[in-house]
Parts: sequence; C-alpha cells; structure tokens
Amino acid sequence: MSRAKEFYSSIGPRMEKVKQAAPEMVAGFGGLFQKVMKDGAISLREKELIALSIAVAVNCHPCIMAHVKKCLETGSTKEQILDAVSVAVVMGGGPAYMHIAEVMDALEALGK
Repeated sequence: MSRAKEFYSSIGPRMEKVKQAAPEMVAGFGGLFQKVMKDGAISLREKELIALSIAVAVNCHPCIMAHVKKCLETGSTKEQILDAVSVAVVMGGGPAYMHIAEVMDALEALGK
C-alpha cells in the first residue's frame, strides 16, 4: 500500500483519537479553519493551492495529503496543483523538492 493510500485509510480514526484526547484544541483549530478556509477575497480553491504549497515548503506530510485531496475537491486540476507546488520548491529548495513525490503519490492514490 502506498504511503498516501495508507494515510487516507487511517486518518479518520487517528484524528478521532486526537479529538477525544484534546477536544478544546480540536474545536479551536476547527473554528479557525472554518473561518479562513472559505471563499473570500480569494477563492477557497486558491486558498487550498496556497495551503498545499505551504505544506510542501514546510515538509508536512499529513498536510500535503490533506490539501492535495482538498485541492481536487475544490476543482483544481493535476496541472494546477503541480504548478502551485513548483512555487513551493522555489521558496523551499531541496527539502520542498523532495516532497513533490508525496504530492504525486497522493494524486495517484486519488485517481489523478
């Protein structure tokens, strides 16, 4: 099983444990996420591309997996996703470049 497929199949139960262990933290983060991650001066689709690029630049595997899926759900194409994460490579250098393989793995796991 690919790392991305493993992530997508296990993240729900894993985050449920976090929710049970730290409900106030989860509620606080969830509230912030809901307030920010919606259409505003820029679209939710654009915000998801930004979030994915930041995830690549800061080397956050779970964030990469989550935001590739959200990018697709908000209408981004594979080409747009790869273009956006190319900016992360410019900003993050070699470490960001190495995480593009995770983006590709996630896209493949999601059928793209």
